[in-house]
Amino acid sequence: MNETKIEPITEKLDDKIAKLNSSRVYKKVTPKGDLSWYIKWVATVFILVAAACRSVEEVPRMYDVVFTLIGTMGWFAVGLLWHDRALVFLNGAIITLLFGSILRHIFGG
Repeated sequence: MNETKIEPITEKLDDKIAKLNSSRVYKKVTPKGDLSWYIKWVATVFILVAAACRSVEEVPRMYDVVFTLIGTMGWFAVGLLWHDRALVFLNGAIITLLFGSILRHIFGG
């Protein structure tokens, strides 16, 4: 008689992934529920709002710049929390460029 082995319902995700033995299954490695999780989602919303401002010609350009700056500063903070040099470098450079744009706008350059 061919017996079927019943797996427990509480089997851990790591065990299930190991049993699949597949290179197509990936386990999420970014933190969830900590400070960086909240910052990255708020920053992402700011960047999406900036893109929406950019797509409407009637909205002054400065709204786009300010919302992008806030979102980029959030992702810079996430890069620092994650010790991710690429995120820190990219967002640090973008912050510098956007801050320069705001200074030009304020001082009329």
